Amino acid sequence: MRPNDRKYTKSHEWVKISGDTAIVGITDFAVQELCSGNEGDLVYCDLPEPGRTLEAGETFGEIESVKAVADLNTPVAGTVAEVNVAIEEHLEILSKDPFQEGWMIKLSPKPKNLDELDLLDAAGYEEHLSAEKH
Repeated sequence: MRPNDRKYTKSHEWVKISGDTAIVGITDFAVQELCSGNEGDLVYCDLPEPGRTLEAGETFGEIESVKAVADLNTPVAGTVAEVNVAIEEHLEILSKDPFQEGWMIKLSPKPKNLDELDLLDAAGYEEHLSAEKH
């Protein structure tokens, strides 16, 4: 089961609110789809510069594997406060720990109630994945 302390998107990103910071990353499912279990298949990750303002659903970067390129979309609006530059150089972090060390960006979110956004809890995300497989 995926962590219950965050919300998920149907495009396989997650967001965790910690104080007044929104931490954003991609799910283990997204990593698995990109690299088929072979962490060496992840070849490139492009993340935004701090200070960039994003709207909910906006593409903030991309991740590339030997078989696909995927856009990274922010679940919430806000200004990029910090970028996890370690993953740009060490993509294996995403394979090993996409929910903790593998975070991608930290945002100063625009005031918005997460419950108003089209986000899923962990159980809802599991249901979405099950439906997507059929």
